[in-house]
Amino acid sequence: MPQDSQRTVRAVEFYSGIGGLHFALRRSGIPGATVVAAYDWDQTACQVYAANLGADIVCKTDISTLTASDLSRLNANLWLLSPSCQPYTVLNPLAKGAADPRAQSFLHLIDNVLPELSAHDMHPRYLLVENVAGFQDSTTRHHLVSTLQRLGYVTVEFTLNPLQFGIPNSRLRYYLLAKLSPLKFVCFDSTIGKSDHSLDHIPLYHDPHNESQQPSHAASPDLRQYIDSVVDEETFSQFRITDRVLNKWGRLFDIVLPSGIRTCCFTRGYTQLVERAGSILQTNENLDTAQVFDLFLRARASGDENAVRILDPLCLRYFTPTELLRIFHFTDADSSSINFIWPPRVSTKSKYRLIGNSVNVEVVRRLIVYLFAAAEDINF
Repeated sequence: MPQDSQRTVRAVEFYSGIGGLHFALRRSGIPGATVVAAYDWDQTACQVYAANLGADIVCKTDISTLTASDLSRLNANLWLLSPSCQPYTVLNPLAKGAADPRAQSFLHLIDNVLPELSAHDMHPRYLLVENVAGFQDSTTRHHLVSTLQRLGYVTVEFTLNPLQFGIPNSRLRYYLLAKLSPLKFVCFDSTIGKSDHSLDHIPLYHDPHNESQQPSHAASPDLRQYIDSVVDEETFSQFRITDRVLNKWGRLFDIVLPSGIRTCCFTRGYTQLVERAGSILQTNENLDTAQVFDLFLRARASGDENAVRILDPLCLRYFTPTELLRIFHFTDADSSSINFIWPPRVSTKSKYRLIGNSVNVEVVRRLIVYLFAAAEDINF
């Protein structure tokens, strides 16, 4: 694939989690692209990363302690960053943005490390940043863009949703791509990058992995392509919604069917929270959800202690971690093979937390392809 740079792509992954950015780079088709180091403070995330992508790459590190000297030794020309979203998420009413302690390590990289590397002409040629959509309106984002442009980068920003790419999950996210001038982005007016405007699509280009890459409202395959076709009784029992939760909060769930083409955003609190934490699955499609819940509510209001049994035929359960890995495109939705490893002592709760903190691999893959696309790649 033609690229802006003929040099081997050597990437550093910051806030690496379970390796979503690494998986996206690996699947981008960029010849010789490799992640040379990955940093995260979460010990469990590092263990999962090591099991899947190599223990010699990932390092449990406080990113705020990294120096320009540390990073210059890696000779990396691509930075991949997915900093903590908690300071910027609308789900956190106490979000403090740049004043949040969890934002400090990212600001350290932008304020201290990157300028020092730039002063010695050792800064990366390319950057990709991912965060929640609320990041776009933050002072951190304004500071990031102004710093990058001052250091000679051309930037382009996006707000993208997996639904746009035929993935049945709503997960609106902010992305920034940057490359050192005189490198340019194809099919993009660089003057837009000097405003507060973000794109809601990836400009048209030829993606060799997907000939029909980009209708803006691609038809989504239904969830049956992502969920297990057969779930045994033991597995269903493990992931069923408990009577206590259904009795108290059942009506607050976003309930989807296997034939559905959309799910709500899955967060780190999935299975621990009810509202705005992610959809649950009704595996019996022969019943009307609203009618069954109405019967349940009437029975409960009349004092029936066993009213919750009315909901049993719906067969309500959480999506399993394996199914979420498919929706997030860590694993292949078209294959029954499992090619993602969970170390033995990682709890189910931790699996949900780590997946909810991660990225949609397919969306990031497309952005990486665009980041490195040269004029020859344009397909009108």
